[in-house]
Amino acid sequence: MKDKDDYLYSPASRTSRVLSRLRRLPTRLRQLMLRRRILSLILFVVLCCTIVANSGVRLLPRMPWASSKFVIILAVNQGGGVMEWKGPTEWAVERTSIANKRAYADRHGYDLAIQDMSIKKRYAHEWRESWEKVDVIRQTMKQYPKAEWFWWLDLHTYIMEPSISLEKQVFNRLENNTYRNLEDYNPLKLPVEIPFVDNTHPINLIVPQDCGGFNLGSFLIRRSEWTDFLLDIWWDPVFYEQRHMQWEHKEQDALEHMYSNQAWLRSGTAFIPQRLINAFPEGACSEWRGDKRIFYNQDERDFVVNMAGCEWGRDCFGEMEHFRKISASLQKKSWWWPFK
Repeated sequence: MKDKDDYLYSPASRTSRVLSRLRRLPTRLRQLMLRRRILSLILFVVLCCTIVANSGVRLLPRMPWASSKFVIILAVNQGGGVMEWKGPTEWAVERTSIANKRAYADRHGYDLAIQDMSIKKRYAHEWRESWEKVDVIRQTMKQYPKAEWFWWLDLHTYIMEPSISLEKQVFNRLENNTYRNLEDYNPLKLPVEIPFVDNTHPINLIVPQDCGGFNLGSFLIRRSEWTDFLLDIWWDPVFYEQRHMQWEHKEQDALEHMYSNQAWLRSGTAFIPQRLINAFPEGACSEWRGDKRIFYNQDERDFVVNMAGCEWGRDCFGEMEHFRKISASLQKKSWWWPFK
């Protein structure tokens, strides 16, 4: 009798096994090709989602009832100047600034409130020209009742890095990105400490400092009872009618005065390094030229530029165009630029 191994290793058995494998080969090839197609499709979908996410195109339309946690308040003057009518360059600056903020808000799903700051005589005897900012914040909070944080931006600002969200820039590491006292940086030499300040209180106001003190060209304020109290006092006629002639920077000086003397306001206020949300061009704070805490750094890709004071002897249009071109050039260096 033939042994079992003789059948296994006989030429006939080997031939049958080879033929059997050849018959199964098309099925295996089909399975392999199907797996590769599925893998290729998954990679293609992931690539498309990445490109779309970085290009700023929204996958789904914004529903009318949807509300963002963040609202950008952009102060403009659509109806013309307060003291004189705007010329072509002023209109161009306004269009560029609005387009910049609208594109950023759409990209990240934020709300944008474009608030007209043209002359509004809320009182017959006198107009609170600068204090109107306080009133506009209150109106915007009523307009967006579900929003938590409001980012005020003056007209002469430009968001240089539109791909960076407020969450990434500020709020994901809020405690690390802010500071509560004036020990390290105090350009106005305000009192460093006053009694009864509670530094464990939640942050409701985030303000940068420049060479002249508090800067309200780009700041963040949170909806809260604390904020309601602040807006009430900030808008109080005592400040306006008694001190408006002495305070050169009006509502900014009023806030600095309250911070210097009132513990409750210090408890809810935090400062943020200027270049995180409010970098200056070289023309501003010229006496501090070269200070790395203040001025825009292209190599470090600062988030926002505030051309503060450009309307007083500088070229607002030229500066806006300069930074717009820098921002566009920086975005072109991103790998997803061809898909935008």
